[in-house]
Amino acid sequence: MRPMLLTGFLLSAALVLTACSGERRSERVAFDGQFFRASSSKVDRQRDQFEITVSPVSASLEGAREAGRYEAIRYCITQFGSSDISWIEGPDAEDGTLRTNGDRLLLRGTCTPA
Repeated sequence: MRPMLLTGFLLSAALVLTACSGERRSERVAFDGQFFRASSSKVDRQRDQFEITVSPVSASLEGAREAGRYEAIRYCITQFGSSDISWIEGPDAEDGTLRTNGDRLLLRGTCTPA
C-alpha cells in the first residue's frame, strides 16, 4: 500500500509542477524555424511604454524581429486589450540600426489603445 501511495503522490506533484510551469511547449511559437526567449517589461513604471528583449538573436535576425513583435503585441493586448503599437525602436528598422546587447535584440515602443 505504501509504494502505491508514494507513486500517487509523486504523480500528483509532477502534474502540479507541469501545470505551474507557465507556457506549454505545444504553445510555443517558432519564428524563421527557431524558438526564441522573449520578455517584456514596462519602462519607468509606465504600463503603456515597454521594452522587449529577445534572444538568441544569433539564431536568426529576422526570427528575432518577429518574436519581438509577437511579444510586444501580447504585452499590449494583456495590458490594454489592443494591439496598436507606436514603435520607438521597432522590428521594422534597418538591420544596422537595430539595438542589441550581446546576443539579445532590444525593442521599445508604446501601446496606443484607441
